[in-house]
Amino acid sequence: MAAAQGAGSSSAGPSGLPSSAPGHSSNSTAVAVWEWQDEFGRWRPYRGNVCSYIEQVFQASQQKGRPSGSRPVSSIPLGHADPVLAPYVIDIQTWTQFRQDTGTMRAVRRHLFPGDSAAGQGIVWEWQNDERGWSPYEMKVCVFLEQAHATNHQQVDLGPLGYNYEVDFAAQVQTNKTTKFRRSIQRRLDTPYPVTASLASLHTGVACSCQQCWLNSGTGPITTRYRHSMINFPNSSTTHQVSGRTASVSSSSVGFVPYNKPTLSGARSTPRLNAQSTWALPQAVGPSTGLSAANGVSALNLPVKMSKPSKVNQALAATPTDPEAVVKKYLEEMKGTPADEDCIICMEKLSSPSGYSDTCKSSSIKAESVGRLTSCQHSFHMLCLLAMYSNGNQDGSLQCPSCKTIYGVRTGTQPKGKMEVSTFPQSLPGHQDCGTIQIVYRISSGIQGPEHPNPGTPYTARGFPRYCYLPDNEKGRKVLELLRVAWKRRLIFTVGTSSTTGESNTVVWNEIHHKTEMDTNLSGHGYPDPNYLDNVLAELAAQGVTEDCLGQ
Repeated sequence: MAAAQGAGSSSAGPSGLPSSAPGHSSNSTAVAVWEWQDEFGRWRPYRGNVCSYIEQVFQASQQKGRPSGSRPVSSIPLGHADPVLAPYVIDIQTWTQFRQDTGTMRAVRRHLFPGDSAAGQGIVWEWQNDERGWSPYEMKVCVFLEQAHATNHQQVDLGPLGYNYEVDFAAQVQTNKTTKFRRSIQRRLDTPYPVTASLASLHTGVACSCQQCWLNSGTGPITTRYRHSMINFPNSSTTHQVSGRTASVSSSSVGFVPYNKPTLSGARSTPRLNAQSTWALPQAVGPSTGLSAANGVSALNLPVKMSKPSKVNQALAATPTDPEAVVKKYLEEMKGTPADEDCIICMEKLSSPSGYSDTCKSSSIKAESVGRLTSCQHSFHMLCLLAMYSNGNQDGSLQCPSCKTIYGVRTGTQPKGKMEVSTFPQSLPGHQDCGTIQIVYRISSGIQGPEHPNPGTPYTARGFPRYCYLPDNEKGRKVLELLRVAWKRRLIFTVGTSSTTGESNTVVWNEIHHKTEMDTNLSGHGYPDPNYLDNVLAELAAQGVTEDCLGQ
């Protein structure tokens, strides 16, 4: 089994590399590379064409002398650069990437590299994941590898860059220095990153404590995604490359992309990001097949079946299909509107018409109508909520964009399959006082339904069956019961684009983390992890799956 590498913190470069390899360059021609930070603390570069769009909007936002009365640019909708990224927006003021349909936020950063570096030439170095796809190194590693390759080095050590790997250019492999596990690597030509004016020193390798590193390192306000992350908060010198045997991590463009949906682009002003959301959870990653059952697994498998009609069955069988009816069900129309309060969806004043009035039409909801959600009491343009609901799954439930309170029963788009449960006496690390619960998910390839991105198109199901593990104690059994509810509500998987291979129309995980390893937590997907059960309970609650659901 492949294990993730340890973190190096040395600042020295590989023996024999030119002295300019790590650090900075005084090259006056610079290219800008934008990256987002995944839940393991790794920086993932957007592709060159996406970075070009981000940089263009960013530069416009920095320009002085804007026309009087014009709004400063504060958000960058990534769907304008790549339709696959339609749900994602970058908030320039908080340096975060925000996913509109889930509320997930991730830190972003902007680094400058010399124009003659790998970034300026559009050269990307990648390692092969367990699904036979290719995942890019972060850009400072790509720049480092390209410089070593250009100077005819046969081998380099990535330890100074925070990776416990050695790279052999001749054999085109990466070797984990601890486990000796080897992966193929490749050098690929892509779109060059955008040229930009540079007043700062440029990066050529190892990050340091300069102003650029400090300002753009993703530090600053801790986004709430770390509150529920599956591992400890990453520090600046620790970087993990996760084995695909336990989790498929994000692609070069973005993390988890379930739908190729259009962005809510009709607003007269860009949606504002809710940086204070208490349910900004980490995006889910997609494990492939984990450990097989060990000796001693009980022979009894317990497929999850519905024995009688329930609220969940009713929700799945008869979800409201009229978006206007759903909005009116959960909002009370207000007679008067606060003069100075904004709608956080369209950023217009509540006393003004909805920013989506030009593109979202309704026969019964006026552009000026303002509603208050019945439970949390947050107020929005009713037309804005209608646009948001129409852009989503349309399952009859509504989620408050401000506090993430869920109204109704949220259901997903998980394909048909089977969830099997068994137990065996072997203990998980950190839970030596009990046995283990094994969950096996089985989903086969099929045809997409009307709720999926491309109805009538076949979808694939890679890496099934998938094995997951829980401690067989009171809290572990509680998590199991809630996962059963999530399975019945079709929330655990969905059909979308694989964040590892880039394959579209395939079954992917859907934002509820699972432990797919038993005996190591180097990747964040195994044990011991004293916070996992609490974290996954919080993730389930964010999907509307709580103890109140048990017995329904």
